[in-house]
Amino acid sequence: AAGVARLVVGAGRAAGERIAVSLAAAAAERDAAAAARDERERALGEARVTTGRLTALLDKLTDAVHRDEVLRAQNRLRLEQLTEKVLADHGLAVDDLVAEYGPQCPVPASAAEVAEYETARERGEEVTEPPPMPYDRATQQRRVQRAEKDLALLGRVNPLALEEFAALEERYRFLSTQLEDLKDTRRDLLTVVREVDDKILEVFTTAYHDVAREFEIVFSTLFPGGEGRLVLTDPDDMLTTGIEVEARPPGKKVKRLSLLSGGERSLTAMALLVAIFRARPSPFYVLDEIEAALDDVNLRRLILLMEELRSTSQLIVITHQKPTMEVADALYGVSMRGDGITTVISQRLRAAS
Repeated sequence: AAGVARLVVGAGRAAGERIAVSLAAAAAERDAAAAARDERERALGEARVTTGRLTALLDKLTDAVHRDEVLRAQNRLRLEQLTEKVLADHGLAVDDLVAEYGPQCPVPASAAEVAEYETARERGEEVTEPPPMPYDRATQQRRVQRAEKDLALLGRVNPLALEEFAALEERYRFLSTQLEDLKDTRRDLLTVVREVDDKILEVFTTAYHDVAREFEIVFSTLFPGGEGRLVLTDPDDMLTTGIEVEARPPGKKVKRLSLLSGGERSLTAMALLVAIFRARPSPFYVLDEIEAALDDVNLRRLILLMEELRSTSQLIVITHQKPTMEVADALYGVSMRGDGITTVISQRLRAAS
């Protein structure tokens, strides 16, 4: 038993030693495996990060490719539409359009520059024709925008514009002819008006001076020792001037006719009328109750003037004054007979000359 025990003890020691060696080797392998695992986990993490970045980049590239494809399809469709529009509007193929109007071709001067050049040349200025400019997209885009704006202001195309223009042009010619006729007529009328104004000015001026001269003579006859005259309110403009009557009976200093008595005003008015009669005689005159406000002295003076007028004109006088009737050549009146019937009577006082 002791020997067996010794053998078991020895075997146990040997087994313990081998177990310790195995444990040490296992610990070493465990540490190495742990280090390898950590290294692989780190590499795995880096691989995952790289995979995520590459996945994001792949998605971005995929989206970009999709957008490019959509944009390419849109550009292709727009190019086809522009090609059809150019062919329909201008009758040019794309190659011909690019060859003649492409970016490599110089851009001619604008219409405003050409118009300014033509205007300056018509004025006789020494100017040079504006040269073509190299193509600049921004400048040409602004030019296109201005042109599109002007085109929009023109509105829609009217297919009947030519017929309407012809009708308007014909009406314009008709109205222009009428306007020229009106201008000629207006010019002729203004000429006639000037001639009439000149004639009126001449006739009025002559008549005024004659009447003013006769008024002073007649006034001095009706008002012995008095002074009367005609005064122009605006001597510089004979066509619009007024005429004021200044009457100053003997022994009075008055400046307005309203300060005269009724008889004096009547005599002044008769002086003006008789002055007109004497300056521009007429075949006959009709006088109605002109001496109603006069006394006998002034009536006799007026009758003297009437007798002077009778030598050149026929006077028809309506009156109730006996002195006036006495100087008449013939009397006409209405009388009532005893039976109450009125009758017209006439009586010649003097033989006809």
